[in-house]
Amino acid sequence: MLHNNIINRDLEFKQLPNEQTNAVLEINSNYLHLNIEQKLDFSKTMWNKKKLSNPNAKIRLATMFSGIGAVEFALKRLKLPTKIIFASDNDKFVKQSYFANYNIAEENWYSDVINIDGNKYKNKIDLLVGGSPCQSFSMIGKRKGFADTRGTLFYEFARVVKESQPKVFIYENVKGLTNHDKGNTFETILATFDELGYKYSHKILNAKNYGMAQHRERIFVVGFLDHSINFDFPEPIELQHTMQDFLEDYIDSKYYLKEKGVKFVTSSKNRKKRYTQINGDIALCQKANQQFNWHGDFIYEQKSKQEFNEFVFDIKEVEEKYYLSEKIKTYVLAGGTKNFKTSTETDLKVARPLLQSMHKMHRAGVDNYVTHNKGRIRKLTPTECLRLMGFGDGFKQVVSDTQMYRQAGNSIVVDVLIAILKQMDISKFGE
Repeated sequence: MLHNNIINRDLEFKQLPNEQTNAVLEINSNYLHLNIEQKLDFSKTMWNKKKLSNPNAKIRLATMFSGIGAVEFALKRLKLPTKIIFASDNDKFVKQSYFANYNIAEENWYSDVINIDGNKYKNKIDLLVGGSPCQSFSMIGKRKGFADTRGTLFYEFARVVKESQPKVFIYENVKGLTNHDKGNTFETILATFDELGYKYSHKILNAKNYGMAQHRERIFVVGFLDHSINFDFPEPIELQHTMQDFLEDYIDSKYYLKEKGVKFVTSSKNRKKRYTQINGDIALCQKANQQFNWHGDFIYEQKSKQEFNEFVFDIKEVEEKYYLSEKIKTYVLAGGTKNFKTSTETDLKVARPLLQSMHKMHRAGVDNYVTHNKGRIRKLTPTECLRLMGFGDGFKQVVSDTQMYRQAGNSIVVDVLIAILKQMDISKFGE
């Protein structure tokens, strides 16, 4: 419409004196300038470039259906001090993982969300995060919704929000929630949020658009007690990594020296001929393309803790148990039956959604398999699954592989939470 208006007015210029034409041109120029600025806000900074305004703020955090603590790990990666007010989950194995990785007192853990008295925590929570069990809403498998007793657990989340009045809440669930029962289920949920007195917005976000090489779509609802806050969901960014970068035995990653490179750099022959130097006092003469042929100076730093956002992981041999037998290989690589066809593609650049049931090894069209090592096919290891959910190698596995697969598959992707937290500047809500 703006373009048409300017053209129409331009037709009238021929009938105006020069001084009036110039005045109209100036008015239209200012009008166009204002409209462009309104449509394109150049003052906005992409979330991944934003700095937290109060990096020393302590976030008082509470979580329901906590799982292995995705938001806890997100705040850890953001290096924000955190005080866990309470956490909850009804799975005893989840509790083992949670207590092994986060600082929480026994009295602040709830095995049943029904027992959480939100009034006890009123005005004591900066951020409340939860997502009622997704089995009721997932598009994979049966969907029962609120008819299933687990479906009504959403109301427990809403109740605690209403009673405790956190400054911010984040509710997460599977994409299928939005179209369950022809959209009636999600409408019921939004109607419930309307009663809470929060200013909220919702959007489906895909993990692959926020730095993680996994196709995982989830609905997020973000609510603020302060209605003066304007929040837009974070914009997608270009994916910089592939699934292969997260594999334990992948030696072609561009983010670290491979075994061959390490041997070359550290060999006595090369060091004697001064091709390479490690932690030298005086740098060697720089050569063109030295970063591509392993010549020049290298720095070795031994860190007590590895920082996840460097995307540098340990390389090690994958245990034999993760490789598929011929019988299982034949099954997972089968293209389906006469009436059911599925993809047999492996070694994807972007992982398929990690499922809480992936330990059962579904067909290749459902689960993730890799074959890069000597042509043998294997499933992902629990460590790789944790990496693809945004958890660093510092996350301690204290449960069986089966339980770890379930816990990883049920988690929220840490990187998506980081995008949301940076976008809202969560540090503004801390103390």
